[in-house]
Amino acid sequence: MLIASGVSTGIILLSLLICYHFMLLHWKDVVILSTVTLGAAVVSMGIHYIMTRPLEKAIHAITQETTRISEGHFEGIVPHIGPAEFQRLADQFNRMSGKLKESFGKLRTAEASRKELVANVSHDLRTPMASIKAFVEALEDDVIQDKATFERYLRTIRLETGRLDGLIQELFKLSQLDAGGTDFVPEPYHVDQLLVDGLQSLAFQLEDKQLQVVVDLPDYLPPVTIMPQEMKRVLANILGNAIRHSPVGGSITIKVEQLPTSYLKMLIQDQGEGIEERDADKIFDRFYRSDPSRTRVSGGAGLGLAIAKSIVQLHGGTIGVDSRAGKDGGSGSTFWFTIPIDVL
Repeated sequence: MLIASGVSTGIILLSLLICYHFMLLHWKDVVILSTVTLGAAVVSMGIHYIMTRPLEKAIHAITQETTRISEGHFEGIVPHIGPAEFQRLADQFNRMSGKLKESFGKLRTAEASRKELVANVSHDLRTPMASIKAFVEALEDDVIQDKATFERYLRTIRLETGRLDGLIQELFKLSQLDAGGTDFVPEPYHVDQLLVDGLQSLAFQLEDKQLQVVVDLPDYLPPVTIMPQEMKRVLANILGNAIRHSPVGGSITIKVEQLPTSYLKMLIQDQGEGIEERDADKIFDRFYRSDPSRTRVSGGAGLGLAIAKSIVQLHGGTIGVDSRAGKDGGSGSTFWFTIPIDVL
């Protein structure tokens, strides 16, 4: 704008000199007109400078912030200076920068989770594989002569193979849920039937630990809209977790409540050691274990609750845990999740 003002002033002065050269104006008139033109040009350029200075600052600030973003820094904020249009531009730019920061944060978290997942899967696969290899080599070398030891080795191999198969199945299911590869086709289903099926599938584990199951249901429960097999997996994972942590001869309480939000809430309470408050939000993360000293044999693969969370969220419900670890009145945990009521 300043250059344009200077060029227009120069054209006016050149026109005055041409007019004087061809005797169209007297020299006195040329001097007066030139003085007025120069004065107006100085005032105009001053006004232009004052008006363009905020624009220059705004453009400079946006340019600096763009450079910082290109280098991976998203913490900066473009100040709201200059005309209203530039202030709106700065506001949109800051909003874009915030979204980029959030997106890159999610990418970094996802990458860290991926690396942790690979490390944990490698560990979980390596342990049973090493055990199977050692026992197979012992059998191949005819080291084992007595039948009892031979059968014990076979049982161990079968157990470790089952662990590998379970881990692979859980990883496959979790990858399906993460990729949206599970078709959501719900159907009306009764909660009492869901509980019967879930408890029957875990009857041997319950009997082995001599656990008593207390079921508290209202007189009437409306049917829910779920994928039965998927929700049975949720129930089995949470019940299996409760069985693992309950003491021998203890009890597990299952309670169902009807919420005013067209959902049923199922609560599963155990008498285990409980969960620290700092671990409550992380317990549903894949491979997370609240007690690092727990081995993968006693603690499972650490995917069951992550799968349960994904399935519950697929149904539009929520899942959580309330624990009394370290509090007065005993220990234990209450896992809960919600499932939609069939409104048809």
